[in-house]
Order: sequence, then C-alpha cells, then structure tokens
Amino acid sequence: MQNDHKVNISRRHFLVSTLAAGAGLTLGVHLSGCVDDTNRQTNPTELNPSKPAGTNNSETVFAPNAFVRIRPDNSVTVVIKHLEMGQGTYTGLATVVAEELDAAWEQIHVEAAPANAKLYNNLFWGATQGTGGSSAIANSFTQMRQAGAVARHLLVLAAATQWQVNPDEITVQAGILRHTATGKSARFGELAAAAAQQPVPEEVFLKDPKEFRLIGQTLPRKDSHDKVYAKAIFTQDIKLPNLLTAVVLHAPRFGATLKSFDASEAKKIKGVHHIIAIPTGVAVVASDFWTAQRARDAVIAQWDETQALQQSSAQILASYQQLARKPGAVARNDGNAQAALTHAAKVLSADYAFPFLAHAAMEPMNCVVQRTASGCELWYGAQSQTVDQRAVAKLFGLQTEQVKINTLYAGGSFGRRANPNSDYVLEAANIVKAINSSAPVKLLWTREDDMRAGYYRPMYFHQIKAGLDKNGTPIAWQHRIVGQSLLAGTGFESSMVKNGIDVTSVEGASNLPYAIANLHVDLHSPRLPVPVQWWRSVGSTHNAYVVETFIDELAAAASRDPVEYRRVLLKDQPRHRAVLDLAAAKAGWGTPLAAGRGRGIAVHESFNTYVAQVVEVTLNADKTFRLDRVVIAVDCGVAINPDVIRAQMEGGMGFGLAAALSSKITFKNGQVEQSNFHDYTVLRMSQMPVKIEVHIVPSADAPSGVGEPATPVIAPALANALFNASGKRFHALPLPSVI
Repeated sequence: MQNDHKVNISRRHFLVSTLAAGAGLTLGVHLSGCVDDTNRQTNPTELNPSKPAGTNNSETVFAPNAFVRIRPDNSVTVVIKHLEMGQGTYTGLATVVAEELDAAWEQIHVEAAPANAKLYNNLFWGATQGTGGSSAIANSFTQMRQAGAVARHLLVLAAATQWQVNPDEITVQAGILRHTATGKSARFGELAAAAAQQPVPEEVFLKDPKEFRLIGQTLPRKDSHDKVYAKAIFTQDIKLPNLLTAVVLHAPRFGATLKSFDASEAKKIKGVHHIIAIPTGVAVVASDFWTAQRARDAVIAQWDETQALQQSSAQILASYQQLARKPGAVARNDGNAQAALTHAAKVLSADYAFPFLAHAAMEPMNCVVQRTASGCELWYGAQSQTVDQRAVAKLFGLQTEQVKINTLYAGGSFGRRANPNSDYVLEAANIVKAINSSAPVKLLWTREDDMRAGYYRPMYFHQIKAGLDKNGTPIAWQHRIVGQSLLAGTGFESSMVKNGIDVTSVEGASNLPYAIANLHVDLHSPRLPVPVQWWRSVGSTHNAYVVETFIDELAAAASRDPVEYRRVLLKDQPRHRAVLDLAAAKAGWGTPLAAGRGRGIAVHESFNTYVAQVVEVTLNADKTFRLDRVVIAVDCGVAINPDVIRAQMEGGMGFGLAAALSSKITFKNGQVEQSNFHDYTVLRMSQMPVKIEVHIVPSADAPSGVGEPATPVIAPALANALFNASGKRFHALPLPSVI
C-alpha cells in the first residue's frame, strides 16, 4: 500500500525539539549542511583504517544532523552511536531512521559514530557515550526518529523550492520524492545539495505508528552480509604501519603485584621488541602474536602476594554464609516481615548459592593503540567510549577530545567490554606509553587470559524466608543477599550506591512485582580482591532465579497451580501477567504430560522488558535430562524488528542456559581453576532445546531492550520443570547433570 507521508499536522505528530542532553534537532542546528566526506570518521569496514575514509572521493554529503548522511549517489548513511556486538543495534537504529526518512532499506548503510559525548551520549546516562543495560533502542528511539524526520523535511523543502510547489503536496516513498500533479520526481541524492541550504526546523512531525512501513517488519540485518563474507572488521583485522603485537603476563592471583622478573631467555627469541613492566604485569611486545606468546612463556616473574586472594570458592561461600546470619543494609522494607512470619500458618525457607561467572565472549579482549601528533587513536569494539576516552586521556596527559576511538564490531561482550576501569584499554595504552610511543600496539588477550585475568559476575549467596496464611497466600517475604558490589570503587559508586545498597545487586529482588504486604530485602557487599563487573542481565542473573523458584515452592506448598498462583499475586502488574498468560497459552499449560516429563514456568522483568518462559523436560533412564521445548513470551514495547527480537530471545535464553547447566568459575588457593572452553563450558548446540518458540506481545509502548531480558528467566523455568518431573528442588547453580 502506498504511503503518502505529507509534512502536515494531520498526518504526523507534532514534536518540539527540546529533548535533553544533545538529542534530536539540537544536533541538526549544529550540523546541518554539506560536509566534506574526507572529514568523516574512519570507517571500520575498511581493511586499513589508517587511511581516512573517502580520501579518493572529494564529494560532499548532506549532513542534516549528527546521525544522517546523504550522498549524491543516493546512499544514506546512518551514524550509530552504540556498539554492534551481535545484538542487532545497527539494524534496529537504522530501521528507525529509515522509517521517518521514508528511505528504501537497500539504500541504507551504517557507520559507527566517533567518540563524542556531546553529540552521541547515551540519553539515559547523561554526558556519557556507551552501550549497556539494553538501552540502545530505548534511549535512541525518539532521537533517531527525529534525525530521519529532519532529513526528510529538508529534502521535501528542497524539492518544493525547485519545483515551485506546495511542500504538502509532495510524497516520499522508498527514497523517491514525487509531486503527482506535475509528474516531477527526484531521488534523495539529487536533492542533497539543495536540502543542505534549507533552514533547519525548530520542530518536526513524526509519523503516527499506524503509518509505519519498516518498523515492525523483518528486514535483513545490516551487519550480516559483511560478517558472512568475512568483510566485517574486528580488532584482529587492523593493520597499521609498524604495528606490533603485545601480550601480558598477569599475576596468578588477584591482588598480587609484580616484584621482579627475568626476561633473559625471552629476549633471545627473534622478533621480540620489548619486555617491560606495566601496572598489570609484564608486557611482551613482538612482531607477531606467536612470537609474543612464546616469549611470555619464557618470562620468569616473582610476585608479591601479601594482599592477594588465597581462599578457595568453598571458603568464600562459607564466609558469605556466616555474613548472612546478621542483618544487612536495607534495600526495601514494606510492613513488618519479621512480625508477619511469627503469625504465618506455614513458613518456608531456602538458601541459594551462585558461582563466579566469566563473560566468555567469542572474541577475547583486544585493542589497538597509536600515539599521534595530535593525541591518541584507538581501534577496538568500544562499549564505553567516554569512560575509555577519559581514562586514556588521563594516562597520556591529553584532553578528552584528543583521544579518537574507532568503534569496530565486537565478537560479543555480555558486559565485559564496558569495563568501568577501562582495564584492557588502559593496559594497551600503558604498553604504548612504556615503549615511549615508538610504535602502534595491538594488545591481544588469549582465552586463558580472559578466563584467569578478567572480570567476573560475582559469587552470590541468598537466604530467603516466606510465610503463608491459612489459604496459602504469602503474607511475609524476607530476602537477604550477599555478594560483591559491582559499583564499589568505580566512577558510578557515588550515584548508584546509596546507603550501602548497590542497586545492581538487588535489582529483581527489591522491585519484587508480587503483591506481598510485608516485604524485607537487605544486602551485604563484602570486599574481595576478585575483580567483578556486570554480566548479561546483571542483578537479575541471580535474583530472578531465587524469586521465581521460591514462588514456585510457595505455590506447591499452597497446593496451587504455579501460573494461577502468580496471576493472583501479579494482579497489579498487567505486563507481567500478559507475558505469563501468553507463554502459558502457547505452551498448552495444564495439558497432561507423559510420565517422566515436566513443565515449569518463570516470569521476570529487566530493563523494562517483560519475559515469561515455559520449559518442558524429559528425565532420561540414566537420570540425566533433556530440554524438549522452551516457549518464550516477550513484551518489549514497539517491536522494531521481530526477527532480531526472536534471535535475542533465543540467544539470551541460551546464554542463561549455559550458566544453568555448567558454567562456573572456581578458585583453589586463590587461583582460578578454569582456563578455556574445555573446563569453563558454555552451551553446545546439542544442549539447546529441541524446540524454541518466541511470541511477541503486540504493544504501542515505548520500545525497550531485548539483549539481556531473556537470560535470567531460563534457569528458574528449567528448575521448576525439573521439580515438576522429579519432585526435587534445586537451590544452587549450575544444576546437577544427574537428577
């Protein structure tokens, strides 16, 4: 059906351009016009990024704002401020711009934004550019719609001026402007120069959602082609003149520091350029990776372990259990849970334990750093551009704007590349500084480095207790959490840790959606030398498991169906209930299962996205089990691209399933025991459920993220299914392989 999206108030929603923190039309005022294409940021899709993009092309491009570039060849480049690490950000945000621009999907190209928080800040984070918290679409949706609408508006004005017609009579569809009465038409590229001369509006009109042509459709991903044909550029692909490769020998225990080292044998290896001490260990810089790796193996280092971790995992857990015997900092206190427990007809309690977890992205940490005459330039999968810019600038004594970051594709991250301390980025920069900036350096972490010297999802211990009245309704809920703070000691501590409560430790628990009058949640945040940071779905990784398996226990104690039990307690939570009902209906909840089979459910909200999952399992004769089916229902507001949503629901579920089945980091005498995928096992294809279904709740609410919210729901749904099949409850992850 043809879309006649006229620039008039009857067809588009009036929108004033007074958004916060550098959004929308404010950018258009600053950037509107034509710019020399040679000045744009290095394009990460070029194999040699030391050569500025467009150096053989002196054309100018129409740049109506910070996010849209239209060239005379009719191509439209959408500048994306968020990292593409496999989650579909490039596709989703490009779709939003193309929708309001009324461009053809085929003419849309994407490009990573430069590191510039004044133009490309995350609107949820203030003056900081970065990706995380499933916020890419959520914080950019209106901003990117505006960007497209501004460009369209200026193109329409240019056409109206040239054709001497009323702009309200011009229609735009698939990259072509038309005036029906005169038969005139033009492509975007033909009008780009003229559009740049038009005054930028102080307000634009956005489409009524009923007019959406691209949003809500399954469109081909913008990163797939280059990835399939090995054209996508990752850090490992970067080639610079005189580039050297570095690896680092890290301490065997966290908290240890370097005393001395002997590199006499390592220096004999041909191709070794430098072996130097840096703050994180001993850096070996060589002509290639294998030379650097061999030389690192030949370095003999002595470490001061006075402040190093010496405990094993069991000892850490025991100390957490001891800490849980006393009250912690109060995260939520409704009514009087302790008093209500004394009057309860039945009291249930349980202790839960969760191990440290590695991020284990397929691409380990890496970064290329080069000192330049004007500052410093970096190439890598940058997830926290502003944080990293500031850290590198401080190290070299530069202004933040002197640090140029070329954001490349990342082979996964799951939070790891958004390190609050810029750990691996600073490590690379420290190496360049240590060799007096004599050459650019590519730092590579091996898988073993990633497992043994990285940052982890913290270990957690939970104590939970609930009281039921004579009808089986919960009247008291008491929840104690013990685990390291992710934010302590970081730049986020002052704003996100209040009264001893790290909000990331209690999310999914302190905002319990179930209607329980007497509710108490408290927290202990012990300090350990083990470095920790956010891991896909953060606090919900452990809190959702505790809440959803314990709610199931309460339902069983009340002799109630788990779905109906939840529905009653979620009476004031319509979005929770909607996904719960949809998942249950699609899974055929309540239909009989054969002997030895079980069905379980869980529902959880994280990052304003609501997910319910139903799991069906079969117990095998050898007491192992098989996942037969997973049914997922998701409410993420407006569905930008249903195929990307399905992929993220499936992938996020699989990521959480790995932690449910086998993944764990353990310590023995202070040392990490795992080293690679043979002993830190992630999910294999053979372990995926036989059948996966994803159902999206139709919604007109603002879009929210889908990268993380499926991850925390699978483990409790699986545990509840195993209880349904075996009658056994499970209070620790990973689950036993034999039931």
